[in-house]
Order: sequence, then structure tokens, then C-alpha cells
Amino acid sequence: MNPSTLIGMLASIALLSVVMLFAAEDPALFIDLPSLGIVLVGTLAATFISYPLREVARVFGLLHTVLRNERLYIRQDLDELVQISRLWIEGELPAVERALEKVRNPFLRTGVQLVIDNTPEEDILDLMQWRIARLRARETAEAQLFRTMASFAPAFGMIGTLVGLINMMFLLGDGDMAQIGRSLAIALMTTFYGILLANLILKPVAVKLERRTEQRVSMMNLVMQGISMMCNRRSPSLMRETLKSFTAHYQDEIRDGNLPSPAKATAAPGKGR
Repeated sequence: MNPSTLIGMLASIALLSVVMLFAAEDPALFIDLPSLGIVLVGTLAATFISYPLREVARVFGLLHTVLRNERLYIRQDLDELVQISRLWIEGELPAVERALEKVRNPFLRTGVQLVIDNTPEEDILDLMQWRIARLRARETAEAQLFRTMASFAPAFGMIGTLVGLINMMFLLGDGDMAQIGRSLAIALMTTFYGILLANLILKPVAVKLERRTEQRVSMMNLVMQGISMMCNRRSPSLMRETLKSFTAHYQDEIRDGNLPSPAKATAAPGKGR
């Protein structure tokens, strides 16, 4: 499981436990199945109306994507690209084809195959940019699905609250304040469920999917840059250093705080005298 997702789930459970155990006289007051049903069924119904069935059916698969610890294998793809480029420059076409069979990244495999087929660089880059745009559009739509559901959930929570308030109005004539208070509490539960579902599950999933798309697009741009350098028969060493700059993480792009300052570096030898 993804570590950050696991931490978020545990923190959510802890938060709800504290609220239910210490902020209420009876924890059972926070459990109301009809209110939960209004929010869940209403949100799903509105989602089915808004989206085609094939897109809604992918919700559970996307939840699994968020939960699992997905790796990008950037270092492996970079090494494979540099190795294939070196073989390509040396003119060892059979070795390039054998190495290409072991490549598991289809985006990288397609780009290299077009290069060894002597496809013009402009056509290769156009095709790869189109594939990046298609992936971005598809995965952005998937994240938008959860954002749409997050907007529906509080709305149906409010609908459940209005239904509960209407029922409470019929009790006002009897004057039973205890019954009126219980009815009001139940009426507010649907709003509680709606806000909880939207902000603790649906919106975080959407943000997670959007972040995943950014990482995947960045990886594809790295591969596309490598393919462009391979087309121009650039040095494999230059390619490696250039692509490593895509994946390097510096706390400060201007100054490296991990190295000693020049003043300290020159003062250090004097201490030993």
C-alpha cells in the first residue's frame, strides 16, 4: 500500500474515533444508516446520470490505483535508453533490437523503434507529444470524476437534512423537546456524512490522481527528450547527464546547503595547526 495513503487513512480513523468517543455522550449518535444511504445512493445516482457507465465502472479500479504503492522505474528506463543509444551510435542494430525486446516501457519502446526505423525526428516528437496529451486528458478526466462526486456528496447531505427538518416540523405541535432534539440530530447527520465523504475520501483521491498524472507526464517528457537526443546521435554520456537533471532533486537550485561555505572550508585547515 502507498505509505502516504496508509498514514492518511490511519489519521482519519484516529480523528473519527476521537470525535465519536470524546466529543459525544453516545458514539452511536454518529451512526445513522438511512442518512448514510441518502448520501451514498444519491451521489452514485447523480454520477451515473453525469457520466457513461464505462467511466463510472472504473471508480473501483482507480481507488485501487491510489491505494497501491506504484513505482515509475525512472532509473531503469534511463539506463535502458542510454544503453540502447550507445548501441545505436556504434551501429549495432541487431543488439539494439534485442535490447528493445526487453524494454517494458511501451512509450520508450515505441520511440526507439521509430528511431531505428529512420523516422524523421519531427514526426517522432509529434507522435510522442500526442500520446502525452492523450494520457493527460484521460487521467485528468478520471480525477475530475472524483471531484464531481465530491461536489454531489454535500448536496445530497443537505437534501437529507431538509428531509429530516421537514419531519421535525410535524413534531413541533406535540411539544416533545426530546423527540425534536433527536430528530434534529438525525437530520444533521446527512450533512455530516456528505462533508466527510467529500473531503476525506473523494477530494483526496482526486488530488492523488492528479499528482500521479503529473509524475507520469514528467517521466514521459524525460523519455521524449532522450529519444530526441538519440535521433541527433548525441553522446550517451551527455544523454545520461542531461536526463539525470530531470530527476535530480535539490533543496535549493541556487545554493547547495549540504556543502561547507568557502569561509569555513578555508578556515578548517588552520584549526589543525
